[in-house]
Amino acid sequence: MINLLKRIDNPYKFDKKQKANIFEKEFLNLLKFHIKNNKKYKKFLKYFKSNLDKIENIQPLPVRIFKDLDLKTENKIFIKELNSSGTAGSKSKIFLDKENAYNQILVLTKIMQQFLGKERLPMLIIDKKPNQLKKDAIGASIAAINGFSIFGKNHTFAINEDDSLNIENIKFFLQKYKNQKKLIFGFTFNIYKLLFANKITQKLNFADSTLLHGGGWKKLEKKMINNIEFIKIAKEKLKFERVINYYGLVEQTGSIFVECEKCNNFLTSVYSEIFVVNKDFKKLDKGEVGYLQLLSLLPTSYPGHNILTEDLAKICGEDDCKCGKKGKYFKVLGRIKKAEIRGCSDAKI
Repeated sequence: MINLLKRIDNPYKFDKKQKANIFEKEFLNLLKFHIKNNKKYKKFLKYFKSNLDKIENIQPLPVRIFKDLDLKTENKIFIKELNSSGTAGSKSKIFLDKENAYNQILVLTKIMQQFLGKERLPMLIIDKKPNQLKKDAIGASIAAINGFSIFGKNHTFAINEDDSLNIENIKFFLQKYKNQKKLIFGFTFNIYKLLFANKITQKLNFADSTLLHGGGWKKLEKKMINNIEFIKIAKEKLKFERVINYYGLVEQTGSIFVECEKCNNFLTSVYSEIFVVNKDFKKLDKGEVGYLQLLSLLPTSYPGHNILTEDLAKICGEDDCKCGKKGKYFKVLGRIKKAEIRGCSDAKI
């Protein structure tokens, strides 16, 4: 598996037929591995009588199951635990061994280099230093900061330990790297609250900067701020040169989906596949709205290779995105209200 990941230079160059030859073979091998090495997962598939010959027919694990069960692959030595964001007592627990952690960084790098290039840019992080964030295990925020920080250098943090904005750090960063390419990273709601809606930071000029952000859209929906409006504010008010949004879950860290800057849809790489399904798990066609199912080649230390999210989505096309990148592209339409898909909660594993 590691050899395959290293061989691929551009994860968006494979059309539907080419990708099928790579992805399906590797995915079915990974499926067999998890069936052999995880009794709970094997029991889950048996309960749903999944057809194991075609990836379209394999029952996905509901993402909420990682909040209730410790789904560790047997005979692995785990080096870290990731926790999703959420209220206390309802966080996903993802266990990583050395190989899985390495693959996550490798794939994240190969994906992001297609959008950011290989040059590491001065980086401003709209968050606290990771060692100042609360943690019992490694939370989603810390994992994201650690992961994306490898694309920058001379890291500057914009939030103090007491949660106040360090405006002096921001001004110093912008002045020091004036007229240079810069990378600004943060979680979507923090970016909006601390940069866009702050009278002090509204006056700052982020020219020559790329804004990389993700997560937090649920809070923005309450403020009636959509993606188009977010980009407009970033570019027109704060003068950002580029705005790059990404979608990902801690349950499949590394195999993220980056938004196309031309059509504002999320792009699927060779490392991942998506389906949109209805409440009976029937695959829906292009343009139909349903539940988003994510498949990934990365999870080996836990059975997170085929999960059903709690997000609504629709597939917008495949292999013909305006940016020239191959693969399916899709739009996420929001979180399901009181997510519950028939049958998932019945499985006792």
